[in-house]
Amino acid sequence: MSEIRKAATREGYGKELVALGAEYPNLVVLDADLAGATKTAMFKKAYPDRFFDCGIAEQNMMGIAAGLATTGKIPVVSSFAMFAAGRAYEQIRNSIGYSSLNVKIGATHAGITVGEDGASHQCNEDIALMRSIPGMVILNPSDEIEARYCVRAALKYRGPVYMRFGRSAVPVINDREDYTFEMGKGVLLRDGSDVTLVATGICVDSALNAAQLLEADGVSVRVINMHTIKPLDEEIILKAAKETGKIVTIEEHSIIGGLGSAVCETLSEKYPTKVMRIGINDQFGESASAQVLFHEYGLDGEGVYNKVKTFL
Repeated sequence: MSEIRKAATREGYGKELVALGAEYPNLVVLDADLAGATKTAMFKKAYPDRFFDCGIAEQNMMGIAAGLATTGKIPVVSSFAMFAAGRAYEQIRNSIGYSSLNVKIGATHAGITVGEDGASHQCNEDIALMRSIPGMVILNPSDEIEARYCVRAALKYRGPVYMRFGRSAVPVINDREDYTFEMGKGVLLRDGSDVTLVATGICVDSALNAAQLLEADGVSVRVINMHTIKPLDEEIILKAAKETGKIVTIEEHSIIGGLGSAVCETLSEKYPTKVMRIGINDQFGESASAQVLFHEYGLDGEGVYNKVKTFL
């Protein structure tokens, strides 16, 4: 059996920026003294005259990006999620969101898999923050391949986009011929009739692993990859609710304000359904390896399987 290839979603982000640099001469990249970690250093090497290191000044960086967007440039700004979405929230809201400027935010090192950096750097609230900004699109890819498609789709779209990438290497699950990406559309990965697992980001792999364990127990499982959290694909959610009767959401993010909240808001208004939200509860993270934390918070395949079994 061949070994499963692993790569961080931030790797796909960096590679696709370089590829798009040749297609978009007005593409510029800004970073906050973290180019090596965010992988924008790849773009810096290829297009040094179109890369701007703004230093440890994320709020100022967002303002610069907003200004560049008004001149016809397509600015992609990057930092860790904690600093991009957290520290610079006001500037994103007022300078970018309020004016619907064509700025793309590439936030890396999101969620608890930042690991040993601890709670101060583990941003589990960024999706909730960005969801609250009118007109903001939110993309959260499941692997390196999907990350590249997210970046490409973001540049095609005119308006503000928040892209969420991880630090840790994760299994590549979209390396198949029938893979397609469409912003705002969920992807049906497995069909089933007893329960639907709706996952986003690196938790899609966990959902697939949990589905295999559940299938062994005789449970028919539907799995949906929700790479676009806003706008949410309500059609695929409502269809799953009507056909399976139970929904489980899985995310490496707080269960408050993230994918789980978005799904519950849709269902409560249009088709009330029993839902379980799996994610980070109302708590901060802690310092440990990414693998240990993923298991500790019940976000790996085994953890999801156990929680779904209880739910059923």
